[in-house]
Amino acid sequence: MTHLEHELSRLKNEINEMGTLVQGQLKKSIEAFTTVDKDLARQIIFQDRRVNAEELKIDRDCENIMALFNPVAIDLRQVFATFKINSHFERIGDHAKGIARYALELNEPYDEKIIADLNLMNMYELVDSMITDNIQAFEEADTAEARTIFGKDLEVDEMNHKATIVIAKYIKERTDNIGPLLNLIFVSKKLERIGDLNTNIAEEIIFFVEANVLKHEKEKL
Repeated sequence: MTHLEHELSRLKNEINEMGTLVQGQLKKSIEAFTTVDKDLARQIIFQDRRVNAEELKIDRDCENIMALFNPVAIDLRQVFATFKINSHFERIGDHAKGIARYALELNEPYDEKIIADLNLMNMYELVDSMITDNIQAFEEADTAEARTIFGKDLEVDEMNHKATIVIAKYIKERTDNIGPLLNLIFVSKKLERIGDLNTNIAEEIIFFVEANVLKHEKEKL
């Protein structure tokens, strides 16, 4: 293995760790929100510093590889893709922190029925699986795995749309308790945004492996 190959392999491991880190943050944020565990919520907010530190480290490593090895072709695309994927994972961490902040605003847990009506846990489980799929797809340079993300994102979008309709109905019936209900809309929207970020990551994986820029294809359409 050449020095460049070693550094690129290390970069993949770092992205794997970054993805796993923000995935854990998201899991804890949903738990804090649904159980109103304010200590856990504060922990998530504090640990966001670690996510930010990891992002900066990976960015520096990308810059060092560019400066020291002048990579070309697929190696160059991997560095570019890593740089962007790193940013998308950091944004997922930001959304997890945002969900934790909503937990701090609650005084008591939501009724189980409204959580079920919103399909909130299914939405979370779907975006969680998207993170897992993207980590694996990047590790194995598997564009078929990456392409499964697009169908999942459509499901998340539909769940978010339906959740907004459900919440609007609840608000009409419970005008004295609007604040916590609005927070449910915001959490649903954050999960939808995490789905979008996973779509962006999948596009970067496909660019890295196939030199295929999907964003340009969408612009033509």
